[in-house]
Amino acid sequence: MYKKILQRVLPLVIAAFGAMAHAQSYPQKPIRLILPVPPGGVADVIARPLAQKLTQDLGQPVVMDHRPGATGAIGLGLAAKAAPDGYTLLWGSTNTLCMGTALYAKSPPTDDYAAITPVIIFHNVLVMNNAVPANSVAELIALAKARPEALKFASSGEGSTNHLTAALFQSLTQTKLTHVPYKGGGPALIDVLGGHVEMLFATVPSAVNYIRDGRLKALVVTSEKREAALPSVPSAKEAGVPGLIVSTFNGVLAPAATPRSIVNALNAAIKKAAHAPDMVERYAAQAAEVYTTTPEQFATMIRNDFAKWGKVVRDIGLRVN
Repeated sequence: MYKKILQRVLPLVIAAFGAMAHAQSYPQKPIRLILPVPPGGVADVIARPLAQKLTQDLGQPVVMDHRPGATGAIGLGLAAKAAPDGYTLLWGSTNTLCMGTALYAKSPPTDDYAAITPVIIFHNVLVMNNAVPANSVAELIALAKARPEALKFASSGEGSTNHLTAALFQSLTQTKLTHVPYKGGGPALIDVLGGHVEMLFATVPSAVNYIRDGRLKALVVTSEKREAALPSVPSAKEAGVPGLIVSTFNGVLAPAATPRSIVNALNAAIKKAAHAPDMVERYAAQAAEVYTTTPEQFATMIRNDFAKWGKVVRDIGLRVN
């Protein structure tokens, strides 16, 4: 009997010790961080300093690898199929993990990835080209109703946070705008700046500097109270659209079968890096709040946001073009 028990238990013990040894020696080579978005957007603003800090702390390069396309599906697919050894990670967001997948009716993203931790949370802000004759949400609503579908809003793709926030805005205000999808938030923002598209529900970190220097005007932040980084911009309630509350996360994940010891090691390393005083200060200047959790809490957050945005997609009757 003891021999049979030993035969069953011994492989598990060996595997456990092997995982511990792996974790203690990890990492031994460069780590690739896949970003399923193009350069120039909020992911660069948030992920690049974190990658630099982790490079210092871990003693191995953390290399950013942009793989945009299909509202993040290309990068997500690459990360899901990568070797689960801790050397390929995914920079995931509410946008790519929860909104896009809900729109395309895919399975919950936690099926394909091991959640590690979120890094920051932030809201969106409605920015407009300065030439648009609307300086408040009320004026924008009046203009949109007078000219149905004439005003265009940019997004970083079908099912993105910019897209679904604008869809929610139209539902709440009974207006009709024309959607112009791009291959990322950076290109979308550039075309709003250039006047090719009138507006964009941009992430606050990606747009805050353009608002501060007057190159774009901001009408509302999608939060219950004003943003400290944009004190002159009204909250959703103040702007007359109290239902327009949208917060999003950016965080790090790994392929689903990544050993728990590696997930825990990365969780600890990312928390340490993100909460370093210089990092907190740097993110705060970009209107991004450092927010980290356990892997279990992050997985729950992803599942909840997936369900939330799936309901929005169904309620609005949104379909991919």
